Amino acid sequence: MLNEFINLFGKNPVFDGFVVFFLFCMIGLVVNFLLEKILLHLAGRTKTNIDDKIIHVLKKPLYISFVLAGFFFSIRVLGASGGKIAFSADILKTMALLIWMLASFRLSKILMSDIVPKIVSKTKTKLDDELLPLAKNILNLIIIFLFMGVFFMIWDIDIAPLLASAGIAGFAIAFAAKDTLGNVFGGLSVYADKPFKVGNRIKLEDGDIGDVVEIGLRSTRIKTFDETMIIIPNSVIANSKIINYDEPKANIKVKIPIGVEYGTNIELVKKTLLKCAKNVDIILDEPKASVFFTNHGDWSLDFVLITWVESPYKQFEAKDKLNTQINREFKKAGIGIPFPVQTVYRKEIK
Repeated sequence: MLNEFINLFGKNPVFDGFVVFFLFCMIGLVVNFLLEKILLHLAGRTKTNIDDKIIHVLKKPLYISFVLAGFFFSIRVLGASGGKIAFSADILKTMALLIWMLASFRLSKILMSDIVPKIVSKTKTKLDDELLPLAKNILNLIIIFLFMGVFFMIWDIDIAPLLASAGIAGFAIAFAAKDTLGNVFGGLSVYADKPFKVGNRIKLEDGDIGDVVEIGLRSTRIKTFDETMIIIPNSVIANSKIINYDEPKANIKVKIPIGVEYGTNIELVKKTLLKCAKNVDIILDEPKASVFFTNHGDWSLDFVLITWVESPYKQFEAKDKLNTQINREFKKAGIGIPFPVQTVYRKEIK
């Protein structure tokens, strides 16, 4: 059909080539017009702007593809030799490949920025939200490898030696980066096992207590009470003993040990301590506060007041208020708090 159309204008190869190139450019303009005036108009009526963005991304690559096709067929019409046509075709295919690779990156950006976040935001788990940056990088790598494979096919490059050398290089890189890979897999295990999540208050194996600020692929960041940031490799934290104060419930026990003087009425001490717990507003009614007489100490009768607060973040505030109340109420009740006394006997030697 193309040859019959060209024959209408005569046998001049240059003119025929120009006609072919012009024809493909016109087809590209028609397709571009349909996308902009019809599809883009219809997309403007939808509630989302994602379809508008996709059409804008596809417009230019489609038009350029028709222009490159026009170049290719015009070269054939000019009567170039088979080798020149093949080489020109490879050049034009490579150009089209680069254009569509860039378009694929833009489409992947729309996918990972506008579509996927809306889907993962509806799920109950935060795992998919935290893995989203990793998914973006993996998708970009997949696009690069796919287009590299097509590039090698266009230019008939044997990739077997490249794969062999890449395997050796990959083994060397993996061995050199084994610690980094261990941290990455440790991060994935933290994501999957969920021993803690961002915002939880945890206690590390070495005794440090802090709030989880960020769980990354390589490391986890924990902010302590003195505003110090602890950065722990995931390979370490995945194999450590961790106490999570927010799991299974955020309620936490607050213990106040206290000693009173020998001879003090035990029931009065218990009654006063329970009264102190009742007077502190952040102490929970359930579980109920309790007092235990624990020991006859060296210089005191030892008790422990056990109460509960709704969150680990209120633990120190509760201790402060309870101790303040105990000090005040013990003075009112005449309950003395002893301090260590040491008696020294002096014996004179004559």
